[in-house]
Order: sequence, then C-alpha cells, then structure tokens
Amino acid sequence: MRMKEMVRRTGVHERLLRYYEQQGLLTPDRLPSGYRIYGESDVETVRRIRCLLAAGLPTALIAQVLPCIRADDEHLVRTCPDLLAQLRREGERITRAIEDLQTSRAILDTIITAAPSGGTETLRACASS
Repeated sequence: MRMKEMVRRTGVHERLLRYYEQQGLLTPDRLPSGYRIYGESDVETVRRIRCLLAAGLPTALIAQVLPCIRADDEHLVRTCPDLLAQLRREGERITRAIEDLQTSRAILDTIITAAPSGGTETLRACASS
C-alpha cells in the first residue's frame, strides 16, 4: 500500500511515518520511482511503535525492543530476555518522572489554593527549594 493508504489505516501522519523510517523503526519497500510501499505487517509495526511511544519509551529503545516482541492473542510477548534489565531501568525512569510531576502538581495546587495571607509564605518556600 502507498503512503496515503498507510496514513488512513494507521491514523499516523506522513511526517511521522518518514520519521519512523529515519529512526530505523519502519522499513517500507521502495518502487524505482522512490515511492514507499508498505505491507500489512507495517500497519501492525506502526501500532506497536505508537504503543511503545505511549508507554514513554524513546525511539532508540523502541528500535531495540521491536524485533524482540511478537503478538500472542492480542498481547505483546517479550522474546529477548536480555532487554529486561533495560526495560526495568526505563520503568524506573518513568516512575521518577511521575513522582517529580506529582510533587510539581502538589506545589502548584498549594499556590493556587493559598489564601492571600498564606500565599507569600508558599512562594517563599518555593523560592528556597
């Protein structure tokens, strides 16, 4: 299928499909004219890429993970055990980022809800952090 059909089937913009190709995540065939031709398996690959991106993985890690997962009754199954440590580290990084965001949100909520008399104290506390 051509690019337009791939966009329609995946809901992913042409620019992103080209970016995935540049990152080595997607390898469509090429016609002599240079047009990209995608196969049915590429549709599933794009869905996996989107899923892994939504999980917070960077494209460099996705390039390593993609060859190591397969579909098994609608679930992704890990097939490269050596990636497990790297995926655990990535999970820990995401957990730290979530904790940092929760702390930021708590500070923001405190500032938003601070009474006029308490607002100055809250801002001073933030300035000393």
